[in-house]
Amino acid sequence: MAEVIRPNGTRAKLVTRYDDVVHLLRDQATFSRQAALTDDEVDVEGTILGLDGAEHTEVRSVVTDHFTPKAVEKIREQIERRAADHLASMLAQEQPVDMIEAFALPFALDTISDMLGLPQQDRRQFRQWGEAFLATSTLSRAEADAAQMAMVGYLAGLIEQRRAEPADDLLSTIATRGAHLPPDRVIKLPLALLVGGWETTASSIGTFTEVLLTHPYGGHDSAYGYLADRPEEVELAVTELERMYSTAAADAMPRRVMRDVVLPGGASLRAGELVIPSHDAANYDPRVFSDPQQMNLARTPNRRLSFGFGAHHCIGRHLGHLEVVTAIRLLTRELPTLRLAGEAVRKEGIIISGLQSLPVAWS
Repeated sequence: MAEVIRPNGTRAKLVTRYDDVVHLLRDQATFSRQAALTDDEVDVEGTILGLDGAEHTEVRSVVTDHFTPKAVEKIREQIERRAADHLASMLAQEQPVDMIEAFALPFALDTISDMLGLPQQDRRQFRQWGEAFLATSTLSRAEADAAQMAMVGYLAGLIEQRRAEPADDLLSTIATRGAHLPPDRVIKLPLALLVGGWETTASSIGTFTEVLLTHPYGGHDSAYGYLADRPEEVELAVTELERMYSTAAADAMPRRVMRDVVLPGGASLRAGELVIPSHDAANYDPRVFSDPQQMNLARTPNRRLSFGFGAHHCIGRHLGHLEVVTAIRLLTRELPTLRLAGEAVRKEGIIISGLQSLPVAWS
């Protein structure tokens, strides 16, 4: 455990051992997300990212049924069609192409928007609001708050519409099943699903593609070429990439210690301290992952914590994993000669890590 200073200037204890991180994530009563909201870089108050205990469970249970492995499997073909459509659009463009803008972002945004029932003509605007909301340094807090208010107002209108005329979509489920919840929590639920549902997934697709293209593997010039020859290994490979190159913002969401406690590894924490259970560091703990710095695309078991653990584990983990597997499988199958065509640009000033642009070519 180490003391760190976060980007917003607050001090915190960074917990890195796998077993200690799991212990922290499991015990909401001792390590509270809700009590740490004043130190968050992005305002998630009232969302499933900022609630604990029964309040968290009550909000989360409204939509849980839509994100189970069985529910996600039912929309696999729809996701695959969306991916193929966006790849076809990318292939129609003049090379080189920015793969983030042409494929990863629109595919991820359309997938969660389709589930929610967000009108097609409003998705570009919602993306602009979402990017402003997630900004940590490029915009002022007032500008980020304004983006959030715009999204909240827009979603409030849609939810009222669905409450009066339910459709076969996730917004209708939220409007009807969540009718007993405080209005702000009803509105912030789809907000969290939308913003988290596209940005992290798109970032993972871009980041993983860059990693695959730039790392030799298994006697091939690149891990991408290796998977192009072995499509059956894509799913395990994505799981390993999730372990090594997570783009989630989990480490930006600290907990407040509610009582003095000693962690399983022996480190002590005092009541009132801010603590960060580092999913990213835990994913490299050699006590759990043999040779953790080495990319092993066939690693199994792979108990990565990239989607969290316990009550606050990512509700969309099955959906996000399927989207990334679908994208990587499609790319390696349809574009085996894909290559970088310029320097990738990393995101700055946004809470979710990843690439701003990834120029690629294939002929």
